[in-house]
Amino acid sequence: MSRKCKITGKKPMAGNNVSKSHLKTKRWQKPNIHYKRIYDPELGYEVRLRLSTRALRSISKDGLSAYLRKKRLTLKDIM
Repeated sequence: MSRKCKITGKKPMAGNNVSKSHLKTKRWQKPNIHYKRIYDPELGYEVRLRLSTRALRSISKDGLSAYLRKKRLTLKDIM
């Protein structure tokens, strides 16, 4: 399974480690992704989603349904 947030679309970025002698080696910067069960009072049940911590913070402020409306997504899009 890919390491990608279902709502924000955050995914790993490639970059370089740069040493003191300025040698470069490839590295990956991975997003902070977690599985979370989120209860939505409008729907009346919990959903299990794979989200970034940025999306979790926004959902805790607005609520799941309001945040999905703001992003112009439906629950079927992210399941």
